Amino acid sequence: MTRETEEKLACSLTAETTELLPFLPYLLQDFWELGSEPDVIAGLIQKYVRLSGDTKILDLACGKGAVSVKVAERLSVKVKGVDLIPAFTAYAAQKAKEYGVDDLCAFTVEDINETVEREEDYDCVIFGAAGSVLGDHAETLDKLKAVIKTGGHILIDECYLPDNGKREDVRYSPDAYLTEKEWAALFREKGLDLVETVFSDDSGSDSGMAALTARANELIEQHPDKKAVFEGYIRSQQNEYDDIDNSLVAVTWILRKL
Repeated sequence: MTRETEEKLACSLTAETTELLPFLPYLLQDFWELGSEPDVIAGLIQKYVRLSGDTKILDLACGKGAVSVKVAERLSVKVKGVDLIPAFTAYAAQKAKEYGVDDLCAFTVEDINETVEREEDYDCVIFGAAGSVLGDHAETLDKLKAVIKTGGHILIDECYLPDNGKREDVRYSPDAYLTEKEWAALFREKGLDLVETVFSDDSGSDSGMAALTARANELIEQHPDKKAVFEGYIRSQQNEYDDIDNSLVAVTWILRKL
């Protein structure tokens, strides 16, 4: 993993430093779903993607595989999940076996920037709440387009700043967010048709923060020299949750490649 990739990964996970990366499996051990809502993703694929025994879906930054596994189980399609963290893909493979879809799911440890240079001809690509790992917004859309067929679909989780919102009210990484109008213009520029928007349910934020804080405090006891690293992570996570509650709009978009 290059230093640049490490920094992008850390940023996507609201980590203030790459020092946190080795501790992510411990911090996130209470979660299977990391970002995307599997039922929402599966529902959109079922609604808009033509499904057959040959349908191929690519799940980039798949985390622990909750989306991949549940999509495969519900829709009986082949899903390839890719993530940089070996502990996450190992857990995903375990869950695929548990759900009886290990013949449909394949999980690979790789930098997704390398994946998108090689993979192609997918019916659908999923990019769930992975921030700037693939580059800026325009670069991300270009790389996602490259792996799907004409007429194929992109599923992407994002947050946008309302057109009447105030950027100064965003507490975590305010310059990272486009407005809804800016996203719409970018979709047109990239030859992508916005098929449907699903607004995210953030009702579990309080319980999620409680679990993360508890694990961070355990790590502080085990590694007191890294107290600032873990406290910074919790602070950034709380700011991001607060932004979604108050300043940003969290959505799942399904886009069609024209």
